[in-house]
Amino acid sequence: DPGGEQSLGGAFDPASFGCGDSPLCASLLRLVRQGVLVVLAAGNEGSGDIVVDGFSSTRSFDLSIGDPANLEEAIAVGSVHPTLPHRYGTSYFSSRGPTADGRLKPDVVGPGERILSCRSSSDPNRSAERDRGKGVDELYIALSGTSMAAPHISGLLAAFLSVRSEFIGYPDRVKQILLDHCTDLKRDRYHQGAGLPNLSKMLLET
Repeated sequence: DPGGEQSLGGAFDPASFGCGDSPLCASLLRLVRQGVLVVLAAGNEGSGDIVVDGFSSTRSFDLSIGDPANLEEAIAVGSVHPTLPHRYGTSYFSSRGPTADGRLKPDVVGPGERILSCRSSSDPNRSAERDRGKGVDELYIALSGTSMAAPHISGLLAAFLSVRSEFIGYPDRVKQILLDHCTDLKRDRYHQGAGLPNLSKMLLET
């Protein structure tokens, strides 16, 4: 993508594998079974252009969750506005459920619109010294996508596990705690999942 970030995922191919059963999903499931908590971007296929009678128009798409976000045991994260999620709801680009076999996805949503982060570089000579004196625009970039939202949820879960370390190695229990302590944005469940996670509630009620 434009920012140089690479996400591991793609379209679901029902002719080759069951929904959530692709080789990538199977590999991630093995990790989950070993006690690893897996957080995934839901995908950015929630909106796109279609051509009808020679005219192009933008449409929203349900059933747009891809692999590996289809994996039941993983936490698939959709995108919302970073400061006004109740007003704007799910981002137009955020992939929506249900999965191809009718399951609820995404699981939760996180801030994913114009998220400011470090600009990646392919310059092999880049260093802190060479970056000194560069402008903000050369060092940081604002991007949108569910790949921006997923790290917010990963960070929230890392913070939770740093306090509630007895849940480390029990990803199914952690996922359920996450889903049980979300703020409902009053949007369709196939758009927002359980809603926006609330770390304070997770800590206070466990």
